[in-house]
Amino acid sequence: MRYCRYSSADGPRYANVELREGALWAMSEMPPPEEDLAALRLEDRPFPSGFVPVSLAELQERGELLAPVVPSKIVCVGRNYRDHAAELGNDVPAEPLLFLKPPSSLLAPGATVEMPSLSKRIDFEGELAVVIGKRCRKMAEDADAREYIRGYTCLNDVTARDIQKSDPQWTRGKGFDTFCPVGPVVTDEIDPLGGNVGLVTRVNGDAKQRGETRDFIFDIPHLLRYISACMTLEVGDVIATGTPAGVGALSAGDVVEVEIAGIGVLRNVFAAT
Repeated sequence: MRYCRYSSADGPRYANVELREGALWAMSEMPPPEEDLAALRLEDRPFPSGFVPVSLAELQERGELLAPVVPSKIVCVGRNYRDHAAELGNDVPAEPLLFLKPPSSLLAPGATVEMPSLSKRIDFEGELAVVIGKRCRKMAEDADAREYIRGYTCLNDVTARDIQKSDPQWTRGKGFDTFCPVGPVVTDEIDPLGGNVGLVTRVNGDAKQRGETRDFIFDIPHLLRYISACMTLEVGDVIATGTPAGVGALSAGDVVEVEIAGIGVLRNVFAAT
C-alpha cells in the first residue's frame, strides 16, 4: 500500500495512492495513522463524500501535498556505506554513527528546499528511510524487525557541508528548515530485510548516486536494535539508513530526484534564500 498526506479545509488528511497510467494518484480517503494527533481529532467526522481521485502532481502544483510522516524524531545513520565514508576521507565506523534531524526540517515531495545564505555548500544525500509502525524499546536480539516497521520511504538528507565540518557536532549542518524532504511512503511493496533494494539519486536528470541495501555496513535489524537500546522509537518515527557515495554540491535551481525501486521518486528543487 502507498499513501500520502495532504492539506484540506478540515486539516491534514490521508489518501491511498495507486499507480495509474504511469503516475501516482490519490484514489481514496484513509484513516490517519495514530501518530498524527491533529488528524486524529477529525476521526469522529465523516470523510468528505464523493472523494475525487487526484494525481499527486496536481496536489503538488496546488501546494496541498504534505510530508507523509509526522515523526517525534528523525534518526539518521552516518557513513553506513563504505564508499561514502571513503569519499569524505573518514574511517568506517565500528558502530552505527547516529545523529538527529529535527521534525521542523521535514519537507513535502515537490516542495522547494531553501539554501540558507549561512552556508556556501549545500549537498544532497539520497537515502532509504524506515517508518516505525510499533513502539520499539530495547528490541531483543531474536525479535523480528518487521514487527516494528510500517513501511519505507525516500529521503534526502540535505546537508550544509561546510557547517557540518566546522561544528563539533552535526545538528546545525543537518537541521535547517526544509533539509529533510521525504516521500512517498509504501508499506509492503519492498522488503529490504528479505532482499536487495536499489537507490539512485539524480541531479538535473544525471545519476550521481547508486546504492544497494546489501552494501549497508549495518543492516536495518541491527540499526533498530542499536537505536532502541538508547532511545524509544515511537510510532511514526523515521530512520534514515545512510547514503551511498556520490554526494555533491548543489546550485540554486538544481532539481534532485531520489528514486527507490518499489517506492517511487522524491523530487525537489533547490532555491537560494
